[in-house]
Order: sequence, then structure tokens, then C-alpha cells
Amino acid sequence: MGFSRYVEVGRVVLISYGPEAGKLATVIDIVDQNKCLVEGPEEITGVSRQVVPFRRIALTDLTVKIQRNARAKQLKAAWKEADTLAKWEGSSWAKKLAAKNKRASLSDFDRFKVMVAKQQKSRIIAKKMKELKA
Repeated sequence: MGFSRYVEVGRVVLISYGPEAGKLATVIDIVDQNKCLVEGPEEITGVSRQVVPFRRIALTDLTVKIQRNARAKQLKAAWKEADTLAKWEGSSWAKKLAAKNKRASLSDFDRFKVMVAKQQKSRIIAKKMKELKA
């Protein structure tokens, strides 16, 4: 089984490290074998045009139809045409990241409520299982 995602112009990436960690960007150009030029578009994702090492990005399955060194206006139009942000938010990867962030932002009381709900659920399941065995 070979690779299915390649670093290519138009590939949508998730920045995994640095000030823009957790934001989406698009590969605009490949600088060398270790770095690429990425851009948000800034109005949509908040990532300005910058050079990023490959080790700081994660390739997604999404691609955008753009030319090499596309301008910000062309990139924004391509994102809207391909409906990239909606596709990303519908993916399981984005849903897992959202759930992780939500869990990390819970207060003590919220974690307590989750614990109590889990206990109630397990009691109901145990009761039903006992009824089915009898």
C-alpha cells in the first residue's frame, strides 16, 4: 500500500506546531526538500503567507485547485469554490480535534457532571443486562 497524500501545490495542511498550531493552510510553493510556502487564506483561517518546515505540518486529504505561487485573492476564491472549510469541519479528524479542545476547556464542575452521567448510564446498562440474563 503506497502513499495517498503527497506534498503538492494546493494541498491543505494542518499546522501542528508553532504560533499557528491547529490552523489550516494551503501549500503555495515547495521551497526545498524540507520546507514549503503556505498561506491560509488569512481571512478564513488566520494564517499569513510563510515558509514552514514539513515536520511542522500534517497533510490532509483535501486539495485546492490553484497554480504555483497563487495570490491571496485566487487562493480565497479557490477555497470558497471547493468549499474546503465545510469539508474539513465534516471530517472525523476535525471532529476529534474539536472534542479534544472541548474536553480540555471543561471546568471541575463540568467534569463532575460528566462523571455522574457516566455512572447513571452504567447503572442503567447493568440493570438491563441483569434483566436479560434472568
